[in-house]
Amino acid sequence: MSVKIRLARRGRKKMAIYDIVIAESTSPRDGRFIEKIGSYNPNTDPSTVVLKSDRAVYWLMVGAQPTDTARSVLSHEGIMYRKHLQVGVNKGAITQEQADEKYTTWQEGKQSRKAGAADTKSQTKEQDRAARLEAEKKVNEARAEAIAKKNKVEEPVVEAPVAEVAPAVEEAPVAEAPAVEETPVAEVAAAPVAEEAPVAEAAPAVEAAAPVAETPVAEEAPAAASTEEKPAAE
Repeated sequence: MSVKIRLARRGRKKMAIYDIVIAESTSPRDGRFIEKIGSYNPNTDPSTVVLKSDRAVYWLMVGAQPTDTARSVLSHEGIMYRKHLQVGVNKGAITQEQADEKYTTWQEGKQSRKAGAADTKSQTKEQDRAARLEAEKKVNEARAEAIAKKNKVEEPVVEAPVAEVAPAVEEAPVAEAPAVEETPVAEVAAAPVAEEAPVAEAAPAVEAAAPVAETPVAEEAPAAASTEEKPAAE
């Protein structure tokens, strides 16, 4: 029976975590397994691995074959290196104490490298953040300068209509033209006044009335004659 060390998926769809299990090679990916030796969570930064290192070394020593992903996880945790040292102990190349010392030295170096990587990553994040802030500051300054230039350009445009008011004042002579045209109106008024002179012809009407007054005076003369004739009657 061949045995494999592989990952069994569980958890939510986009937040999956994996169990590191020992299972038969013929069993389904997420099917039954013989033993669970750890877990792997890729959703954290850095990824989190919880592993029973002694059981992992035991299964590797008895012939369990890790999958590619499981091998990567085990190698990162030093399990594959520990297996290599244990093989040397079994062959008598080194003692168990030497193997343990080398493994401890490797772990210390790994921790220091991990801490250095974390510091470098933190510094990189800070530098990126500072660079983004600087870029944003430059963008804001450029935007402010553009707005200031736009306002300066718009100021003369506002003054232009004020300059155009002067031609409007010069148009006043147009108002004088009607005043000149009014002079013929005065001439028209003078013409009728000159034509009123025939009113003086009404004098003949007065003369015609005079003969009407003279007619009674002429008729009174016979009356006087009749008065004189009264002595004649005596």
